[in-house]
Amino acid sequence: MRLNSKGQVTIPADIREKCGLRPGDEVDVIEEGGVLRIVRREGHGTRGQRVARRMRGSAAGGMSTDEIMELLRGE
Repeated sequence: MRLNSKGQVTIPADIREKCGLRPGDEVDVIEEGGVLRIVRREGHGTRGQRVARRMRGSAAGGMSTDEIMELLRGE
């Protein structure tokens, strides 16, 4: 791997898949005795879980499920 001018590296796809890393996942880089380790940040969940957590409770209420479905489906 090569470090680019912004200090970034690309984790190879096979390693990302093996470790279950997805776009948007948060990781930490930890230095231990001159060795760098990349570890998934604990407690953040998957990207979908983070989005759902952020959106929870933010919907403007007032419409029933039937009203929403009628609006989406149209005539």
